[in-house]
Amino acid sequence: MGFMDDAKSKAQDAMDNNPDKVEEYSDQGLEKGGDFAESKGASSEHVDKGKDTLDGKIGE
Repeated sequence: MGFMDDAKSKAQDAMDNNPDKVEEYSDQGLEKGGDFAESKGASSEHVDKGKDTLDGKIGE
């Protein structure tokens, strides 16, 4: 198993064993991304819709 395969396996194991942390971090990332988009002039309505769509695809 190569380095990248080993890293991918470890990352997948960590995600499988800590779904609550994964959800927490994904929510934080989406929030920061949404704030950035709004600071660049995107409408908050569109940003919220995009965050909701992505959150649904990532997890709960």
